[in-house]
Amino acid sequence: MPRHLWGVLAGITLVWGFNWAAMKVALAEVSPLTFRTICLAAGSGVLFAVLKASGQALAIPRGQWRRLAVLAFFTITCWNVLVVYGLRQIPSGRAAILAYTMPAWAIPLSVVFLGERMTARKLIGLLLGMAGMALLVGQEFARLAGAPAGALLVLGASWSWAIGTVLQKKLPLQAPVAAVTAWMMLVGGIPIYAGALALEDIGAVARIGLWPALAIAYNVFFAFAFAYWAWIKLATSVSVTTFSLGMLMTPVVGVFSGMLVLGERPGAVEFAALALVIGSLATVIIPARR
Repeated sequence: MPRHLWGVLAGITLVWGFNWAAMKVALAEVSPLTFRTICLAAGSGVLFAVLKASGQALAIPRGQWRRLAVLAFFTITCWNVLVVYGLRQIPSGRAAILAYTMPAWAIPLSVVFLGERMTARKLIGLLLGMAGMALLVGQEFARLAGAPAGALLVLGASWSWAIGTVLQKKLPLQAPVAAVTAWMMLVGGIPIYAGALALEDIGAVARIGLWPALAIAYNVFFAFAFAYWAWIKLATSVSVTTFSLGMLMTPVVGVFSGMLVLGERPGAVEFAALALVIGSLATVIIPARR
């Protein structure tokens, strides 16, 4: 991974890692589709405002709209709907673990459909990262079994994310990353906006407490306006394998943030998983010798 992207990776890791706990707080008082409607509509609005104020281009080439809609369906619509409904049924840390099994699906897809080469270094990174995830999933398996629907929904979100990540490379958009991000959030949110209007009481959001309101604000400005831009920046700048392994630190942050919110303390299994994931991350961060 190029050095200039290390800061982007660190930012998205921390923002999305802590967001699992923030989403849990928001969903305690806000309906799922309403929550995602606010995040997507306001998050894209923030990006559009920044782009407009800085004089950057907003246009998407005419022939690229169908491609953008396909990418938005997998990476915005499916991911956001499946995650919020799954997260309501299982704890935030466990949801983060399941969601970030994404490399296990994305890397084989990239080999088959993009022709990416599976080197020994990449394979070691994948094995280390998945071993870390397996430790955490194994510890929580009994609890996950108590909410199979929630677990399956989050796994579905992980598969959708993997497909979207591969499609980002297979169907690149000829437009600036920030503009693509803003339009994808806006377009991908259309089915969610419609669902919220038809199925939920959107006005109830005016009666929520302080902490859910702060969690929503965190989502709008950080988890959506910044992190989605960072995600597309990384996904379009490096290989699917490098990107996927680079994201594996996020669920570890998610587990620890959930423990922090719940007043729990990490144990030996969590620290072992952290060590494995850091090893996996090193395979894509540390430059290979020529």
